[in-house]
Amino acid sequence: MMPQMDYKYSLLSAGSPDDYGQGSSLLLRVDDMPMSLFAVLEVKRLDVGSAKAAAAASSAWHRSALGFLNKLKVCSFMCFLTVAFLLVTASYMLLADRKGLLLTPPPYRFDGLVGPGLGVGVGVGVGVGVGAFNFSLSSSARDLAHIRLVVKSIVSRVEFHSSRRVPERKSLVGSEPHMFSVIPLKFLPGIKNPCWHEEYTGNITSDPYERNQYERYSKRFRTPFEFLRSSFREHLFRRDGRSYRTRCLPYFYIIGQPKCGTTDLYDRLRLHPDVRFSISKEPHWWTRKRFDGFHDRFPVDDYLDLFDLSAFQIQDQLLANPGRAASDLPDPRRHIIIGEASASTMWDNKAWTYYSDTNTTDEPPYLNQDFIHALQPHTRLIVILRDPVERLYSDYLYFGGTNKSAEDFHEKVSESLLLFEGCVAMTTIRSCVYNSTLNNGMPIRMPVGLYVVFLLDWLTVFPRDQLLVLRLEDHALNRKFTMNREANRNLGPMLPVTRELLQLFYKPFNHKLAQVLHNDSFLWDSQ
Repeated sequence: MMPQMDYKYSLLSAGSPDDYGQGSSLLLRVDDMPMSLFAVLEVKRLDVGSAKAAAAASSAWHRSALGFLNKLKVCSFMCFLTVAFLLVTASYMLLADRKGLLLTPPPYRFDGLVGPGLGVGVGVGVGVGVGAFNFSLSSSARDLAHIRLVVKSIVSRVEFHSSRRVPERKSLVGSEPHMFSVIPLKFLPGIKNPCWHEEYTGNITSDPYERNQYERYSKRFRTPFEFLRSSFREHLFRRDGRSYRTRCLPYFYIIGQPKCGTTDLYDRLRLHPDVRFSISKEPHWWTRKRFDGFHDRFPVDDYLDLFDLSAFQIQDQLLANPGRAASDLPDPRRHIIIGEASASTMWDNKAWTYYSDTNTTDEPPYLNQDFIHALQPHTRLIVILRDPVERLYSDYLYFGGTNKSAEDFHEKVSESLLLFEGCVAMTTIRSCVYNSTLNNGMPIRMPVGLYVVFLLDWLTVFPRDQLLVLRLEDHALNRKFTMNREANRNLGPMLPVTRELLQLFYKPFNHKLAQVLHNDSFLWDSQ
């Protein structure tokens, strides 16, 4: 039997407050074992000679322990406040305007209006006047000159190659076997939209959408899925003793680009009596949801569920479903077509590393269009584009976080140009455009505006007559409102120097785009 023992605690010095944050540790010790981070205690073991001595020692221990616990609570609370303050400060610094928070001044800070006699435009860095601002020639002018050289270096390396190796169908099937097992090679005859009859093997009394990931992770899908549940059983039909459902894919895709008017185009097309869309404008399935991410992979079945409402209507039209009122049936003389409008489909292949060992290749082995073409070689594609300079600023205003400003945008543009130049110095333009690490590291989505790089890759699998390319400047319902609605926070336009840098950067890509489309309006020279 172990002898009865007691412990005496005494609080030792915790060090000078000046040592805080300098690497010194605050420890709690029982005998020689570290127990905490807030104080150092010395524990001395005392033999107990009698029950009376033990009781007295125990009482002293309790008083000491209570005092220590009170102090520990205070220290813990103060530590919590300190950590919370540091986290809030760090988060704010990451999002805030750099010029106001960083210890060193930003290299692109504009010091104010040009004073009397200084109204001459400063041509350093962009080759044009910027008479509204007075730059410090010791820093800003040199930095602008350097960024202009960076842009010239990028432009000098611009080359376009059309000899992309298109993967074989066998390779695509091997990479996505479930997708190709669900979607047939041929669709139903007599209807315009690609649809087919799929055998339903589940229990007809169970919820067919119970496992749908879209509904599981987003509340906005719950209402449309509740309607689908209420209509599902009446749209099952029997044939040869088996139950079947009608499944459909889109007839056309609006594939891009973001901040170019895809929502405006989507809203206009929805007004057509023959056009239907998925229950979500942008499912982003081809680009993001079918890969591993924050949640489980979204199987193709979940994607097809988004078109079930339109599939019900097409089935009613085909079979004259007796469960539907005649007034609810679509006109049998009309052909319903379904659209999908994920603005990421054209350009977002950042998940391509899912298919490849990045140590052996620096370009995607498969692109989104490879899979779409393998399943739907006759589908129609719509792209709406915009002056890439304006698109980038609009994108920044929408996604740029807090403390946005024209100066901050200029800094992010300069940083992105430096990153892109570092990449093209080692590999091709196309490899850099598809480089996931580079794209994730850029503070703004500058490569999205390199339209022709993506377009040329889409044209390696789809013929030109299946791809309609529009301009926002020509097709917006209200051009003035659509073009300027983002700049409504007193930010005003981007700085003239930023515009000139971006125009110089995008110019060779716009020139090639105009050549491919045989349309000089895609030069955006007059914008």
